[in-house]
Amino acid sequence: MRIRVLAVTLTATAALLAGCGYDATPLPKAENSTPAAPGAAATPVECTNPTQSYDPSGDKAAAVKQLTNKGRLVVGVSGDTYKMGFTDPTDGKLKGFDIAFAEEIGKALGVPVEYRVIQASDRITMLDDGRIDMVARNMTVNCDRWTQVAFSAVYYNATQKVLVGSDEADTYTGPADLAGKRVCAPASTTSVANIKKIEPDVVAVEAGTHTGCLIKFQNSEVDAITGDDTVLAGLAAQDPYTAVPQQEKLTDEPYGLAFNKGDVALVRFVNSVLDQMRANGRWTEIYDQWLKPTLTVDATPPTPVYGR
Repeated sequence: MRIRVLAVTLTATAALLAGCGYDATPLPKAENSTPAAPGAAATPVECTNPTQSYDPSGDKAAAVKQLTNKGRLVVGVSGDTYKMGFTDPTDGKLKGFDIAFAEEIGKALGVPVEYRVIQASDRITMLDDGRIDMVARNMTVNCDRWTQVAFSAVYYNATQKVLVGSDEADTYTGPADLAGKRVCAPASTTSVANIKKIEPDVVAVEAGTHTGCLIKFQNSEVDAITGDDTVLAGLAAQDPYTAVPQQEKLTDEPYGLAFNKGDVALVRFVNSVLDQMRANGRWTEIYDQWLKPTLTVDATPPTPVYGR
C-alpha cells in the first residue's frame, strides 16, 4: 500500500473544503416528452439539442423584473470545488470560475450579488421555491433538466475523466486499467456508472463529495477518483501526489447557468452578457485566471446555440 506524506496545508485545505458537495450530473437523454409545468414559459417538448438556449436580449429591465429576490441577484454556488467555486481559506471569500461569471452578470444587471453555498441536490429545488435566482455551480445541461429549469447558453464544455496517483499517471491508458481497482465518486452520481459501462470490474466507492474522495485517496482507501476534468484538476492542484493523466474523455459535460423555468427574460439577458464576454475577451481572462493553471491547456469560449 502506498504511503503518501502530505503537507499540513494540503490536509487543512481538504478539511476546509469538505463541508459542501459537488455532484456529477446525469447524461443527456435523446429526447423528453414531459409537458411543461402549468404557467411556466413555453419550452419545446422535443429536445434534440439540450445546449440550445433562448435568443439573447439586451432588455435589462425585463430581466431585473424577474428577480425573485428584488434588488439583488441571489446565486447558488459551490463552496468546495477548487478553482470553480470555493471558499479561499486565506480571506474567507468565495472565488473561482463560476463566481467570476456570477459577478459579471450581477454587474450587467446593475444589482449586488448575494451568494448561497448549496449542495448540488438543492439546485433545482432552490430555484423552484425562489430562494435563489440563478445557479452557477458546474451544472450540466441536459434534456431532462430542461423540463425543470431554464438554462443559459453553454459557458464551458467540461468532460468526465479519471484522477490517479502521480506515480501511475505515465502508465495509465484508460478505464481498462481500473479493472479491480477502487474508484471514488460522490454518492448519488453517475460518474462511476459511466466508467462501469466501459469497465464493469471497477469497484465503486462512494463519498459525500469529491473532497471526501480526495481524503479517501490520501488514506489509500481508493485507487482513483472520477469526475469532471475541472473538478479533478482542482483536486490535483491540492495534492501533488495525484494527477489527471492524458486520456480520452468518458463523457461530455456542457455547463449552463440555471434559472427558474419561467424566467425567460432573465435567461435572454444573461445570454447577451455571455455573448459580450466572449466578444470582449472577458471569458478568456476568467478562464486564464482560474482554470488554465490547473487544466494546463488553452481554451476558447463555447459557440452558443440559440433558437429555443
